[in-house]
Amino acid sequence: MVDSSASRAPRTGTVGRAGLPRDEVPTHFDDGARDYDRLVGMNPGYHDHLRASAARMRLPRDGAGLRLLDAGCGTGASTAALLGVAPRAEIVAIDASAGMLERARTKPWPGSVRFVHTTAESMAEAGVEGPFDGILAAYLLRNLDDPDAQLRRFHELLRPGGTLALHEYSVADSPRARAVWHAVCWGVIVPLGRATTGETALYRHLWRSVNTFDGISRLRGRLRAAGFDAVQSETMTGWQNGVVHTVLGSRP
Repeated sequence: MVDSSASRAPRTGTVGRAGLPRDEVPTHFDDGARDYDRLVGMNPGYHDHLRASAARMRLPRDGAGLRLLDAGCGTGASTAALLGVAPRAEIVAIDASAGMLERARTKPWPGSVRFVHTTAESMAEAGVEGPFDGILAAYLLRNLDDPDAQLRRFHELLRPGGTLALHEYSVADSPRARAVWHAVCWGVIVPLGRATTGETALYRHLWRSVNTFDGISRLRGRLRAAGFDAVQSETMTGWQNGVVHTVLGSRP
C-alpha cells in the first residue's frame, strides 16, 4: 500500500509539503524496507497496476536492443513490471534508499538488470546516463522539490521517440478520489503500518504527499511544458480507479 518514494532526491534540511523533512525520507524507507514487500503485497492490484503502466509504454518487440530506466525502483516491483513487458531489455534501476536497494538485490534478476544507489537528480554523477528508449517513474514525481526540472531531465535522457511513463497517485481533480484516498489511508494504510512497523510517520507522509500533489490535468500539462508530446493518461481498476494513473508522453 505504500510507495517507494524514498527514491526521491531530498535537499538537506528542506521540509516538503508532505510534512517529513526531505532528507529524512530515504532513511524512513531504509527503516521500512524489511516490511515493504509484505505491506504492498496486501494491496489488491499493486503489482498488476505497475505491470499495466509498463504495458502502456507499448515497448517494441520483447525489449531486445532496448535500454530502459526504472526511476525509483524501490525493492524492484517496478523493475519486475518492466521485465514482464520487455524481458530482453537492458534495465538500469535507481533508488535513493540503500535499504530498499538491498532488498531488491536479494531477488533473482537476469544479468541485464543493474541497480544503482542514487537520487533522481544525481544520476549523472552516479554514472547513469542516456539515451534510454523508455523511462518508468513510479511514485516519484510528487516527492521531488522540482518536478519540472526532473521532467526536463527525463526528456533529455530519452532517445527521440522514447516514452516516459509516470505511475502516480493523483486525486486533486476528483472529490470522489480524494474521499477514497482519505478512507483507505486512515482506515487501512496508517493502522496497518502501525501494526506492522510500530510507526506511522512514513504512512502519514504518503497520505499528505498525495493530497497536496497535482491533479491529473496539471500533471499532463507539466509533461507538455517539459517538451513531451502525445501526452495522455489512463487510470486503474479497483479502489485505485481515479486514484492511481499512468501518464504517458513521448520525446519528439
